Amino acid sequence: MENYSIFRDLAIILVTAKYFGIIARRLNAPQVAGEIVAGLVIGPSILGLVQNSDFIVQIAEIGVLLLMFSAGLTTDLKKLVKTGPIAFLVACCGVFVPLVGGTVLYRVFYGGTGSESFYRALFIGCIMTATSVSITVQALREMGHLQGMVGTTILSAAIIDDVIGIIVLTFVIGLKSDDVKPSGVIIQTVLFFLFTIVVGFVFYRVFRYIDEKHPHTHRLSILGLALCFALAYIAETFFGIADITGAFAAGIILCSIKDSDYIAKRIDINSYMLFGPVFFAGIGLKTDISDIDGSILLFSAAFILVALATKIVGCGLISRICRFDTADSLKIGVGMMARGEVALIIAQKGLAVGMMEPVYFTSVILLIIVSSIATPLILKILYAKYPDGDQKEHRF
Repeated sequence: MENYSIFRDLAIILVTAKYFGIIARRLNAPQVAGEIVAGLVIGPSILGLVQNSDFIVQIAEIGVLLLMFSAGLTTDLKKLVKTGPIAFLVACCGVFVPLVGGTVLYRVFYGGTGSESFYRALFIGCIMTATSVSITVQALREMGHLQGMVGTTILSAAIIDDVIGIIVLTFVIGLKSDDVKPSGVIIQTVLFFLFTIVVGFVFYRVFRYIDEKHPHTHRLSILGLALCFALAYIAETFFGIADITGAFAAGIILCSIKDSDYIAKRIDINSYMLFGPVFFAGIGLKTDISDIDGSILLFSAAFILVALATKIVGCGLISRICRFDTADSLKIGVGMMARGEVALIIAQKGLAVGMMEPVYFTSVILLIIVSSIATPLILKILYAKYPDGDQKEHRF
């Protein structure tokens, strides 16, 4: 290897991402927001210490696969089944309403009549569909409401929401190609999930056998990681599906074996130490603030308002229809409005396939910061005013 500058770049990225993450956490903002800002500061837009390169892009791609694999591994299928139809309906509305709202927002700002403009608008809506499970879960856990009916519904709906969002992302990306027909995208998506079910059952049995014979061994983590990369490759190469969908599916396959937490912890070490910081800082490196003007700032403000409002309206309204009272419905809507890693992953994928300009990362980053701070604060206010078991005396 002749270009040793990559080692310098990695050192700068890791140190700055770590300490900017600490600063963000102390300011009650998500750590990933600090890592993104770190990439922005050291990147071409400000200090110019690190230039984006193919090597960093490839490391970041591994980082996003590990994040999605870990998300699949930590999915609680039993809890998903327990909350069942209500959480599914909340999740569906939590995807549909923001998808429509984001699409309309982009069309209002930038217009356009061609298919390319429509797909870009649809992709902006796709970014809005994601929900951050970790932020809401942490807030509910601190308040002692995670195990209640409202908390369980939010948690399950948020997980289902991200699954549906990834499927929507896969569909939207597939539509971008002029040679691809919507019916073909649907068929390819269905075939991939049928393939995943069949192959997943086989690999689940294999991993369960290995887990019973050799529990808590490194081979489980290594084989699990290999499955993640293999399904990511198969998804992209043979089905035209986003690679992150394959990585997430690999995590779902293994989430029910006894040592799923063990595998997740080993994967998280790699993600936390190297691949995650490079991925989030890489977003900052790609963000071009030199082109930001008044129209972008105005769009960002509207983007944030629409993203927050559509989650509250979509999830809250269907919760009310499902016979939650008004206060509980509002809690569910607010609990679903936080955005985090999945929104970044979707935005990153859109940038990679040319469906989004780098300048719009500013809107996504601001949405994550605002929603991550606003969600816990509003939930605390709602639970203080309308405690569990007392909401029916306090209807709006």
